[in-house]
Amino acid sequence: MTGRPTNWAGNIVYRADRVHRPRTVGELQDLVSSSQQVRALGSGHSFNRIADTAGALVSVAGLPPVMDIDADRATVTVGGGIRYGELAQHLHAEGWALPNLASLPHISVAGACATGTHGSGNANGNLSTAVAAIEMVTADGELTILRRDADGGRFRAAVVGLGAFGIVTALTLDIIPDFDVAQFVYDDLPGEQLKTHFEEIFSSAYSVSVFTRWTGSRHSMVWLKRRLGDHNAPAPEQWMGAKLADQPRHPIPGEPTAYATQQLGVPGPWHERLPHVRLDFTPSSGEEIQSEYLLPRPVAAEALDAVAGLGERMAPILLISEIRTVAADELWMSMSYQRDTVALHFTWIKDTAAVTSVAAALEERLLPLGARPHWGKFFTVPAPAVNALYEHSSGFRAQLGQVDPAGKFRNDFINEYFPAAG
Repeated sequence: MTGRPTNWAGNIVYRADRVHRPRTVGELQDLVSSSQQVRALGSGHSFNRIADTAGALVSVAGLPPVMDIDADRATVTVGGGIRYGELAQHLHAEGWALPNLASLPHISVAGACATGTHGSGNANGNLSTAVAAIEMVTADGELTILRRDADGGRFRAAVVGLGAFGIVTALTLDIIPDFDVAQFVYDDLPGEQLKTHFEEIFSSAYSVSVFTRWTGSRHSMVWLKRRLGDHNAPAPEQWMGAKLADQPRHPIPGEPTAYATQQLGVPGPWHERLPHVRLDFTPSSGEEIQSEYLLPRPVAAEALDAVAGLGERMAPILLISEIRTVAADELWMSMSYQRDTVALHFTWIKDTAAVTSVAAALEERLLPLGARPHWGKFFTVPAPAVNALYEHSSGFRAQLGQVDPAGKFRNDFINEYFPAAG
């Protein structure tokens, strides 16, 4: 044991010897002003060194837990360190909802938005698309607010800002009226059905996830999260060649089903159905590494074939894989920038060497199809290839030079993918 802080999975040991936890925004401003290098740490649910620094590693979870609803504007202003599950409970109690949630409700709002984290649903953008304003402490220690309706390219660059624009203290998010969801699971979806009826399957519910291990001719499960009022018809026993589950399931076979959100078509509030894992349970032991690649949705069938061709090679280290969809957006560094996407997620055992080899093989097959790796997951794609996938990568780099000319919020990760101008 090093005693140094680690990420949630334990595969990353940060170089900082401690995590600073300011109690007020003023304390945070003083810390930023007096530090040469600073990075924000969210809930630690990233699997690479995006949050790492040898300087001051800071968590905003200790700042006042702001959750202020503006009913007239249909927004909520929330502290950056608040977890989505906590925000969701507050919104539900007041009759409001977020448009979507990720698989885990345990992640922080600021960290999830900074990396373009997402849930599923053909019409649902990633979590960052709900951001209407972002408040941060910038390199000079000043408190700055960027707004969607006023700050143009600077806003669109900073929302999925990879922690490089400043330390986010609060975000204003769009909210919608509260709604209920019923969740159904189908077992053993034929692979050919998914390929030939991809759009029909992923448009069949508000949020759809397919779980698979990429071996054999069938995918393990389809999770359908149906918003009540949109789909009220009873779920058929057989659908697309898959069978309706008559008992609860967990995304990873063999894990306790009590950890998973309620299924079997029992209606419930949005925040207790859209995630896969309940807020009151730890999602897993953390003994894993995750990768994810987002591709243009029109190439879904080709991407499925490409991954399936590595099924046997992946099998010894793959715990589960999840297929989801995400709607296009206008955020410069979003993996869904200006394209509807299919997201291919992989949960591996915690064996970095083995995962590195398999991830490289996956990337060799998926990059020619336009795959963008998730910023917070494990990937091996070199910087030139990543930059080529983003129209605004050079503009993003230029903005970093303007707002942080001394590189206070830079680290090795940012320097690799967006090096400072010479």
